[in-house]
Amino acid sequence: MEFSRKSKVLEKLISAVLLWELLRSNVAKCGAVRLAANSITFSALNCRKHSAVLTDFGGIGDGKTSNTEAFKVAITNLSQVAADGGAQLIVPPGKWLTGSFNLTSHFTLFVHKDAVILGSQDESEWPPVALLPSYGQGRDAPGGRLSSLIFGTNLTDVVITGNNGTIDGQGAYWWKQFKENKMTVTRPYMIEIMYSKQVQISNLTLVNSPSWNVHPVYSSDVIIQHLTVLAPVDSPNTDGIDPDSCTNTRIEDSFVVSGDDCIAVKSGWDEYGIKFNMPSKQLVIRRFTCISPSSATIALGSEMSGGIEDVRAEDITAINTESGVRIKTGVGRGAYVKNIYVRNMTLNTMKYVFWMTGDYGSHPGDKFDPNAFPVIKGINYRDIVADNVTLSAQLDGIGKHPFTDICISNVDIKLTAKPKEVQWNCTEVQGVTNRVSPEPCDLLPRKEIECPFPKDRLPIEDVELKTCSISANF
Repeated sequence: MEFSRKSKVLEKLISAVLLWELLRSNVAKCGAVRLAANSITFSALNCRKHSAVLTDFGGIGDGKTSNTEAFKVAITNLSQVAADGGAQLIVPPGKWLTGSFNLTSHFTLFVHKDAVILGSQDESEWPPVALLPSYGQGRDAPGGRLSSLIFGTNLTDVVITGNNGTIDGQGAYWWKQFKENKMTVTRPYMIEIMYSKQVQISNLTLVNSPSWNVHPVYSSDVIIQHLTVLAPVDSPNTDGIDPDSCTNTRIEDSFVVSGDDCIAVKSGWDEYGIKFNMPSKQLVIRRFTCISPSSATIALGSEMSGGIEDVRAEDITAINTESGVRIKTGVGRGAYVKNIYVRNMTLNTMKYVFWMTGDYGSHPGDKFDPNAFPVIKGINYRDIVADNVTLSAQLDGIGKHPFTDICISNVDIKLTAKPKEVQWNCTEVQGVTNRVSPEPCDLLPRKEIECPFPKDRLPIEDVELKTCSISANF
C-alpha cells in the first residue's frame, strides 16, 4: 500500500517519540511485566494453576504453517481444567500464522515479547458467525460476518495479555477487498469478546487489523490497558477500541494510531439497537494517546441506539487527529448519550476540538423509525488545552430536538495560521461556558461555573490485578 507524505511523517513521529515513550512506560512506569532469569511475571485478573506452550500441541512458528488447528486443540484441552484453577497457553517466540480461534473461560492467552501471531489471508480459515442482534446486519455488507482472529463468547474470567507480544492481522488483504467493493460479508475484527464478564486485554501490540481492533460487546467488568494499536492512517475502519453495549469498563495507558476513531463507544444500530436495549455505561478512559487525522480521539456513536451513559475520560492526548470527543448520532437512532464527563485533554494539530453531529446518516436499511430522536444531554468538558486548531467547535443538534445541558469550562484553544473565520458553529444546542477562548457561540452563554466531573469511583476502578508468572524456558 502506498502512503502519502503525511503518513510517512506520522510514522516517523510515532517510532521516534510516542511509541518508544509508551512502550517504556508500559514496562518501567507501570511495572506490569518483569523479566527474571527463569520466569516472566505479569499482571492478570487471576493466575492459573496449569500452563502449556503452543508447541506442545503441534504449533510451528515459521510464519508459513497454519496453526489454526494447534490453537483449537490447545484451548480445547486446556478448557478441561477450567474448574481446577484454570490454564494459560503461552505463545512462544516465533511467527504463528493462524485463522480465527475461540477462547475459553478461566483462561489466559499469553503472547511472548518475541512472538507474532499472524492473521491468515486464507478466507477459509475465518468461519462465519451470527450477526450481532443489536446491529441486524454486517457493517461492511448486509450479509454475514466473519469471526474475529481471537474470539470468545459467554466466557467468565478470560485474559489476553503478554509482555508486549504482537498480533498482526495482516489487514492489507482485507482493506483492498473492502476498497474494491468485493466484500459480501463483514471483515473480521482482531479481538472480539461477546456476552462475557471479567475480561482483560493488556500489554500487547496490535498491528494492521482487518477492521476494528478490540471489540468487547454485550460484556461487563472489562479491563483494557497497556495496548499499542497501529494501523496506517488511511486504512478503512481500523478503530482502536470499541466498547459496545458494555458495563463497567476501564480503558487506560494505551496508544492508538488509526484510520478511524481511536476509541468508539457503541450500543447498537437504529431499530435493532433500540429493540436489543443494552446501553454502554460506567466507562472510564484515562491516560490515552491518539493519532487519527481523519477521525476522533473518542467517538460516542454513531451506533448508540441502546444508549450511552456515565462515561468518564481524563488525561487524554491527541496529535494530528480530526477531533477530540465527537458525538455522532441522527434521526432513527433513538436512545440517548448522557452524563458524559471529560477533563484534562491536550490536543495538538486538530481540525475540531468540539464536534457534535446530529445528522449522521448511515442506517442498516430503510425501516428505521423517523420519529426515533436521540436525547443528547449532560455533556461536560473542562480543562482542555489545544494548539494548531482549524475550527474550535462544530455543534449541530437536531431540529426541534436540541442537545442540552452542555457545559464547557477552562478551555484555551490556539489556532492554526489559517483558521476558519467563524470559530464556533452552533445550531440546536443549549448550555453554558466559562473561561473559554476563542469566545463561544451565543447559544452557549458565559456563566460562572466549573463543569462537573464525578468524585465517586466506578466499580471497575477498584479491581486490582494479581501478579502471575510463567516459566521462561521454552
